[in-house]
Amino acid sequence: MADNRVARGIVLVPCLLLGGAFLATAAWGQGAAAENRTLAIGIGSGLLLAGWLSQLGGGSDPSVTKPDESDSSP
Repeated sequence: MADNRVARGIVLVPCLLLGGAFLATAAWGQGAAAENRTLAIGIGSGLLLAGWLSQLGGGSDPSVTKPDESDSSP
């Protein structure tokens, strides 16, 4: 399967945003949010880890991104 940088970015951005939101809730949560602090830390860390792992992968294959030269018409 080909390595797709756009798909990795689509996974990375929501993981970072949601992970940061959960970690912020854990850090500044008051009231009912304070009771679920360990859950928020776990979910936030998991999302950040998933975003980081989505960026790991094989090197890009130049033949996959190379345009087809046989078709010159748009």
